[in-house]
Amino acid sequence: MRVLYFTERDTPHDRRFLSALAGSEHQVFALRLKACEPLTPKGITECEWPEGLPELTHWAGWQAGAKQLSTFLADLKPDLVHAGPVQGPALLTALIGYHPLVTMSWGSDLLRTAQRSPWMRYATQCTLDRTDVFLGDCQAVADAAAGFGFPHEKMVLFPWGVDLDTFSQTNGFEEGEDLREELGWNDNFVVLCNRSWAPLYGVDLLARAFSKAARQEPQLRLLLVGDGPQAELIHKILDPLGEVVHFAGRLSQVRQPAYYHAADLYVSPSHSDGSSISLLEAMACGRTVLVSDIPSNREWVEDGVNGRLFEDGSAVDLTAKLVEMVRDPGQFDYRWLAHVTATERADWRRNFIELLKAYKMV
Repeated sequence: MRVLYFTERDTPHDRRFLSALAGSEHQVFALRLKACEPLTPKGITECEWPEGLPELTHWAGWQAGAKQLSTFLADLKPDLVHAGPVQGPALLTALIGYHPLVTMSWGSDLLRTAQRSPWMRYATQCTLDRTDVFLGDCQAVADAAAGFGFPHEKMVLFPWGVDLDTFSQTNGFEEGEDLREELGWNDNFVVLCNRSWAPLYGVDLLARAFSKAARQEPQLRLLLVGDGPQAELIHKILDPLGEVVHFAGRLSQVRQPAYYHAADLYVSPSHSDGSSISLLEAMACGRTVLVSDIPSNREWVEDGVNGRLFEDGSAVDLTAKLVEMVRDPGQFDYRWLAHVTATERADWRRNFIELLKAYKMV
């Protein structure tokens, strides 16, 4: 089968999908909607727009892009187009009425973007009405698609999952211990967050909560990974705390397991998510997790059993839970059951097979 994988740029998730597809029986081509320098895996054919990247800041640009895509597909003759997010590559494919179209949600496209404006609701409806098979990574996303009338029998749900060899209870453990020693935090309670510093992911909320919790519980330390458009705000909140906060910057995939193992507690304050990959990575590494109480997180974390939840958007509740977790005697059980949950349900190699089943549905 000839498959066109049509996406916006070149994220780690794109590379993971394409790497897995390269090992399948299918002949796979990749096309990007926005400017990037893709690290295309071996075995995948990277394609170029015949007349250059479409300009999508106005409707005429969308029309020109649709015309280009139609010409491109007529030449490539794929057996299906696998496209996402919903209001991006999938919409452009839907606009030209190409079939079969396998639309893959990236989570926030249906959970947030679709409700942003009448135009986004229209674009979402248009795409789903012309989609043959829908791919989602959690029930919250499936429910959102169903809300637009998409039939359940044409959905395939599978958590994107994690590489359980890379994110395990052992890989990166010693490096994590070394990191704690370098920071002088061997005897402290270390909180890790590696979500993007953008309003959607709530890192500013964590910063405010941590600044208050650290005054109540001197054992607390914060290991903050990443950056983003809220960098100035987050530094303004946390810089006065001094050495109880370490800013690690962006990390390569190779270094991430050590940071999970350096932490006692992983926190995700995101206000919306599909199945959060970083949450699944932390659980696979056997870390205690504290995450916002939103539908997709509740699909993975049962409060008080394999982790804890806090009220989404509440700095007061997050502050209280941070302090409480330092003294919580259930840490070992949380860690073990989180690891068991990830091992049983978040195996990327096993879940990827569901994607190949979706191709057979068209």
